Amino acid sequence: MQDRSTQDGDSAVRHARFGALPERIAYEDMVEVKPASPRAPERDTGDPGARNLLTCLAWDLVL
Repeated sequence: MQDRSTQDGDSAVRHARFGALPERIAYEDMVEVKPASPRAPERDTGDPGARNLLTCLAWDLVL
């Protein structure tokens, strides 16, 4: 069985290391706000035939 002073010493070491919670981080420090990228109509239109191709692939995988 351990001596009482050894347990108190171990307890003091643990308390010194883990006794306090870390400081809170402000929400403003955790969040980065930046503007959205501008719209690109040529990127948004896409290939009209690609949707049909993807639909056919989906049906091929189901059947």
